[in-house]
Formats: sequence, structure tokens, C-alpha cells
Amino acid sequence: MLPSKIVLDSMLVDWLKEDIGRGDRTTTGILSQGDRAGTATWVAKEAGVIAGLPMAKRVFELLDDTVKVEIQVPDGETCQVGQQLLYIDGPLSALLTGERVALNIAMPLSGIATATRAYAERIADLPAQLVDTRKTTPGLRILEKYATQAGGAMNHRMGLDDAVMIKENHIAAAGGIEKAIASVRVTMPYPLSIEVETENLDEVSQAAAHGADIIMLDNMSPELMREAISLIRSENPRIKIEASGNITLETIRAVAETGVDYISTSAPITRSPWLDISMRIQS
Repeated sequence: MLPSKIVLDSMLVDWLKEDIGRGDRTTTGILSQGDRAGTATWVAKEAGVIAGLPMAKRVFELLDDTVKVEIQVPDGETCQVGQQLLYIDGPLSALLTGERVALNIAMPLSGIATATRAYAERIADLPAQLVDTRKTTPGLRILEKYATQAGGAMNHRMGLDDAVMIKENHIAAAGGIEKAIASVRVTMPYPLSIEVETENLDEVSQAAAHGADIIMLDNMSPELMREAISLIRSENPRIKIEASGNITLETIRAVAETGVDYISTSAPITRSPWLDISMRIQS
């Protein structure tokens, strides 16, 4: 789901201001005799999953509302080396000034989508759903989570106000799982859910017994996860189960085969390289 225009435009304007500063000296000099129309194409320099082209399109539109941008590969679709992704037609001043900001959005988001797709494909035939985390770049969360969606993941909570997640430090601060759940239940608004992070079977048992809606199995081996899942299902089969911690492309399938409902990982956002895309002007 794309961010709303009112949210997206304010972000893009800030990034354009950062890049343009007191003016695009190069473009102003080259077009000192007057602006003129031109065209440009974006070309993929490597294969991957595309994300961020609608945002890139909006960058050029904000610079000049006469710019026409045709997206040729929709977000979430794969591209091949040499494939044309965008066609842009408009004043050269807008094309040249917007190039870097637009690419700086689409390249990392496409890298995230590409990495996410690799994880999602490993478990595509199993019921477990891949989800992202809150390990995102400050200020870019809404876009980075958009990219994981494009790659095939489901968004975990967007922020601290989305759900109650009682983690290790919360449990320590509250004095135990039972006290933590009891405390937050008094203040949380309907219809938020309560998720509890657990690291061993004793914590799993406590979380299930005291009414957790979701139980996270953190850094457990597949064998221990199976024991935990059996314990949870016997206590309350409606409790959802999430696995997290050190999820890699090599381990994700074994985790999914344990029977968990969700697998969360930050890797597609925190470890993905940018997808290489170039812009070529035809003036």
C-alpha cells in the first residue's frame, strides 16, 4: 500500500530541498540559454524486484507538473538486466534535478523488495507468513515497509502504538511476564493485541497461561520451537505463534516447517544491497 499523498509529498519535498539547497548549479549553467523538453529512461543494470517507482515518479512531478512519467514495470514485479523501467518526458531542468533523489528512493527500496522476495520464496509452499520488523531507518519506515510488502512480506506493527509487544526488557522492568501482561491490559485500548517475547519453555508457558494473543519464540532451535508450539496449542489453539531471531535464507525453511504462523526478520531491510538502476537522458 502506497503512503498517502499528504505523507509522501512532505517527505519528498524535504529530500529535494536537501539536495537542491540554494540551487542546482550544474543544471542552471547548462540550461542558461533556456529550459527545453527532453526525455529519459530508467534501465535496470541487474535483475531484481522493483519497488519505489511511484515515489520516484512523484519526485519529477513535484519539480514540474508538466512532466509525464510512464511506469513500465509495476512495483512488486521482477526486472531483468537491461529492461526499461521508466519513461520520462518533460523539461530537462526537472529531469536533471530530480534524478538523484528519485534514484536514491527506488534503488534501496528495490533492493529491499529483492531480498524480501528471496526469503518469501523459500517458504512459499508453507503456511508460515514472512513479516518485517521495526528495525528500519529513522524517517524511512513507511517506505521500507512498503518495499517489504512489494517483495512478498506482511508488515508487522508500524510503530509502538500499533500493538502491545512485551519484550525481554519490558518483562524485566515489570517484574515478570504475569505482571507485564496484567499491567498493559489495564491501559491498552481495544482492539490491540498483546504479544510476548519468550526465550524458553517456562516463559512460553507463562505467556500462554496469562492470555497472550501472540507468542514470539525468540532465538529458539527448531526442536525447541516444536516443543513450544505443542505446549501453546494445548493451552490455547487460537494463540498465534511467531518465530524470530537469526533468521537467514539458510534457516528460514526449517523454522517454517515447525508450524509457526509467522516468521519475522529484519534482514531484508538491514542487510540488502541497493538494486542498480541508471537514468539515461535523450535531449
